[in-house]
Amino acid sequence: MAGLLTKGITLSYKKEGSTYDVIANLQECPELGGTAENVEVTTLADGNKKYIKGIKDFGELAFKFLYDNSGAESNYRIVRGLEEAGNIVEWKVTFPDNTTFAFSGEVTTAIDSAAVNAALTFTATITLNSDITVTNPS
Repeated sequence: MAGLLTKGITLSYKKEGSTYDVIANLQECPELGGTAENVEVTTLADGNKKYIKGIKDFGELAFKFLYDNSGAESNYRIVRGLEEAGNIVEWKVTFPDNTTFAFSGEVTTAIDSAAVNAALTFTATITLNSDITVTNPS
């Protein structure tokens, strides 16, 4: 395959038990991965600065959704409920080729700014509490 369309990317969360439930109406998925910080290890004998790789910082992951608050199973109520529970949640991003990115973290929600003739959206920001584990399709 020479490329992959973003259509079909999903964000899921794990309820009690072992199955993940997809959160509907995902519009944007953030970068998945991080950059290791450089730790300077230069000595007075060195003619130039030297570095080693430090700890990787994934930052926060912000996912944008089309707002739906129409019922108990709507995307906004689900994510807001996870935030209000205040627990660390297991998450999974799945690409159309079945590559997955699994991680855990706490979520916060924010209604995005509104404009004339625009769809109402909200952002779910996940503060990571684990590494991101990548599983390639078999």
